[in-house]
Amino acid sequence: MIIEINNLTKSFKEVKAVDNLSFAVREGELFAFLGENGAGKSTTINIISTVLKRDGGTVKVCGEDIDGNAALIKQKIGIVFQNSVLDKRLSAIDNLKSRAAAYGIFGQNFKKKLEELTELLDLGEIINRPLIKLSGGQKRRIDIARALVNDPELLILDEPTTGLDPKTRRTVWNVIEKYRRERELTVLLTTHYMEEAAVADYVVIIDGGRKVAEGTPHDLKNNYAADFIRFYSRLNEAEDLFAHLGYAVKRERDFLEVEVKGTSQITKYICSYPQLFEDFEVLKGNMDNVFLNITGKDIREA
Repeated sequence: MIIEINNLTKSFKEVKAVDNLSFAVREGELFAFLGENGAGKSTTINIISTVLKRDGGTVKVCGEDIDGNAALIKQKIGIVFQNSVLDKRLSAIDNLKSRAAAYGIFGQNFKKKLEELTELLDLGEIINRPLIKLSGGQKRRIDIARALVNDPELLILDEPTTGLDPKTRRTVWNVIEKYRRERELTVLLTTHYMEEAAVADYVVIIDGGRKVAEGTPHDLKNNYAADFIRFYSRLNEAEDLFAHLGYAVKRERDFLEVEVKGTSQITKYICSYPQLFEDFEVLKGNMDNVFLNITGKDIREA
């Protein structure tokens, strides 16, 4: 395991930010760590990255106990924080040069790494510009480059794509997937975009500092999200039947939506009532549904 957390606790005066939290992250996986703002995600990340001291529990990162090994752990991880930590007084390249120097990367070694990151993240036109002249998406690409400059074993991404345009989001994820595929990079991700969480290998959801659910996206959707049949014809007949059978039915102007549990039920009804299924589609439950059903909150609104 590249991260092992057992019974982690952290309080700020009377507020318990992290409450007896335990989870593990396997080497090489994309691990989604989900929760609303204030749920304890950033506090946990700050403890993992040795920025913040815990009150209780144990934490191991990259095989090292965080007690007494902060310097070694920092050499093995890269972090993209929710709020950029780039130095606004410097140019993009000077930010990267400063970060590389902290890892002992100088001269030709830095030049080689800079060329690699410039190509991957399309930094050629912005690399020499002052940071204050860059857009939010351009700064985010520099943030990503900064986190990868030391070839980390573990990359922590705290809401890395919030507010980015689709093209920049795609660029960021293409680079992350390339590093995962070619270098077995482990990624710990927090995000408000559930389509990003849906491709994770494993998911942990926390609420009020406590773990409330965990599993693969497939298992979570099966356990916590319903599927839907959406009818576009024979609406009255379908509504009468499924309401009579006790299903949740939602009627809109031009379609009828019926909530069912699993596609096996849908197959049964198609065989039993084929006349109703002239024009329909099946909508699978998604990670937004999972989060809402577990926490009672929409993650984007939260």
